[in-house]
Amino acid sequence: MSKKEKKIQVEEPIHLDIPDDEIWTYQVEGLAAPHINKPYKHYGLKKVIFALVIIVAVSLSVYFSVRTVQKDTYEYEQTQTGYELSKFSNTGYITELNIDYVSRVEYDKENPDVETNFNIIKDETKKVTSVGAYALNCDEKVKVINIGAEVTHVDPKAFYSCWALRQIEVDENNPNYCDVDGVLFNKDKTEIICRPCDHDTYLAEKYGHAKYDENGFRIEPTEEDANYEQYVKDVLTYVVPSSVETVGELCFNYANMKNVYVPEGLKTIETLGFFEIPLLENVYSYKTDTEVTDTHFTTEEELGEVYVSLPEGLEYIGSDAFSYNQAMTYVFIPESVTHIGHHAFWDTVYKEGDELKGVSKINIAVSEESFDSNVKTGDNWRPQYDYLLFKKNIDVVYDSKRIEN
Repeated sequence: MSKKEKKIQVEEPIHLDIPDDEIWTYQVEGLAAPHINKPYKHYGLKKVIFALVIIVAVSLSVYFSVRTVQKDTYEYEQTQTGYELSKFSNTGYITELNIDYVSRVEYDKENPDVETNFNIIKDETKKVTSVGAYALNCDEKVKVINIGAEVTHVDPKAFYSCWALRQIEVDENNPNYCDVDGVLFNKDKTEIICRPCDHDTYLAEKYGHAKYDENGFRIEPTEEDANYEQYVKDVLTYVVPSSVETVGELCFNYANMKNVYVPEGLKTIETLGFFEIPLLENVYSYKTDTEVTDTHFTTEEELGEVYVSLPEGLEYIGSDAFSYNQAMTYVFIPESVTHIGHHAFWDTVYKEGDELKGVSKINIAVSEESFDSNVKTGDNWRPQYDYLLFKKNIDVVYDSKRIEN
């Protein structure tokens, strides 16, 4: 036989001669007998034991899951200067958060009331000096945040979409930050950093406008209410102090606000500065020779010269700065602007039948040639609307004159 040849052995198939009436009960030698139509031995006991094992396994899983959530209410990262609050996962019942020392939640096992069965324990040897991005992302319970004296950095996205947040209070000894009536600023008030999402509820309570339904939800007044005009002034209007040069990233996102007054000294509106404010109708600018520190609106006379839309001297408009504000109807861009980020005014226009609503055109102080030469613009900086089967940019009116207030 050559090396290339292979020997192939074919095994004979095995045939079992099983009578038809024994097909389901026939026992092959060496194997357990079939249990067709026969009860298993101790079947009931085994079923109970199996059920108990499943219950215990599920209980342990739930227990350790809950313990993990409880343990990780506060998460920190050590830095060169102290500790950064990197993540806060609410127990569901913490409404006031202190950011000063490394903290943990300690539970009382004897107390079944989930609203009161925990204590917050601070380690005062470990100072919190910073707050990381999205540390409180989408928290729905915290109403007040207290920032300690040692905090040197708060990421602009730290309190993103904190829907219940009404006030941010800062220790007066903090050299980096301060607050003005519950709104976060840097220390010298040249930058407004964060106006809390639910700041309007704080203002409604402060000025006596707050009313609640039987479920505890605040009732928003309507134009038919007798006191609505005063409500708009006290709650839905905000005055940015005259010292402010920068509106910070995400500063006014999702605010419940109808009017805002910004100073002529404003130079920068960062990314998402006035993002998605459905009620926002008017952006006013004011020019004054006197210092304005009160963010509560009384009369325009107290603000000096007031005009509609963006201020003279503004240089930078960030990406998505005014996106999704369909209640706005007028935008004027002064000649001082040199940068408009992508989607800066995105979705501020819409169609009602064949009529354009919202920001149907953008007015620009300079000529088209000057604008194209001197202004850097991002993609889709002006809004688009449906036109036949396509999207069409709204018109730009160059060499425009600002309308009178």
